[in-house]
Parts: sequence; structure tokens; C-alpha cells
Amino acid sequence: MNSKGQSSIRLILASASPRRRVLLGATGLAFEIVESGIEEIRRDGEGGIDFASRMAREKALNVSDRIRDALVLAADTIVECDGRIFGKPADAAQACAMLQMLSGNTHTVVTAFAIASARAIAESQAIISRVTFHVLSLAEITAYVATGEPLDKAGAYGIQDRGAAFIEHVEGSRDNVMGLPVREVLAALRRHGIEAPVRESS
Repeated sequence: MNSKGQSSIRLILASASPRRRVLLGATGLAFEIVESGIEEIRRDGEGGIDFASRMAREKALNVSDRIRDALVLAADTIVECDGRIFGKPADAAQACAMLQMLSGNTHTVVTAFAIASARAIAESQAIISRVTFHVLSLAEITAYVATGEPLDKAGAYGIQDRGAAFIEHVEGSRDNVMGLPVREVLAALRRHGIEAPVRESS
């Protein structure tokens, strides 16, 4: 720790996601952003948890291989509904199809995160939340997809944006649905020498 109580360990977030950047930034931790560039391709027969976990590990290792003097945090989020796994939609038509499947159903959101150091995985976890949508009309889906918001989000919706209006109930962490289970991530970082600063009460 330095004189201000901040960890001297360099922390890198291996993600281009603005939502993960906001969530991690809200903790008060200092970090850099380095994208991994890893292509997200699911293997035949690979389950949702295994896929998200592998992607998180591969992203963390990719950046750790390039920057060996830092602790690297990476994450990956998938949505699973009725046995089907949804990543980010390829286009508006796929986004509409995903939302039609989620309509009136309960689905699982898995966010896996991994921490790498010196080209090795130090820790990884997969956190699960369950989200229930109310029944969506075709007009609601079409209007939402037209905003462009769903196109960079697993499952074609954002819980923190307009997509929140579709949600009837969330079981588990809302941060996890957004893409980073903050409580679990902070606990893991603490185990590897990085402590979030204590916020002063106003």
C-alpha cells in the first residue's frame, strides 16, 4: 500500500465494455484498460458456464502475456434461455429473435471473471443471476432494437438502460447482469493484494 492506502499493484481491466468500466470505476479503484482482442467463439457442446469461464480466462491470459507486471481482470457474460446460449447479437434481426425468446420467460445470466498475473490464472469464478421478463409486444421489441442499444449486449438487452423496462424480477446480483459481479470481484482482488479505497461518509 502507498501513503494514501492505495495498492501499488498495477490493475488492468481487459475489457472494452463501457459497463464494466463504470462498475469497476465506481469502486474507487485505479485501473487501466487494455483490450484483449480475443474472438468469442463457443466450441461445439460447450455449456454456458464453461464458455463464459473459458473466455474470461483467455482474455486475462492474453493481456497478462503482454503486460506481465500487472494484475489483469477479465470477464465474459452470456445469457442462457431454454437451453440456448446467447452472446451479443450479430444484427438487428438476431436481436429481435433473442428478445422474442426472452419475452415472458426466466433466463440465466452468467458472468465469469478471471484474474491473471505473470501469464497464469490466479483465480476465476462464474456468478449466476436469474432474470424474468414480462411479455413483450412486437412493437416494444422493434422499437427497442431500433435504438441500437441491444447490439453490443449479451442477450440483446441492457439492465441499466432502456432494457430495464422489460424486467419483472431479478434473482441475484444486478451488477452481474450488467457484466461484472462487483462484490465477488472486489473480494477476489483483495485476496491478491488490491483493496478498494474506503469511501468517506458525507
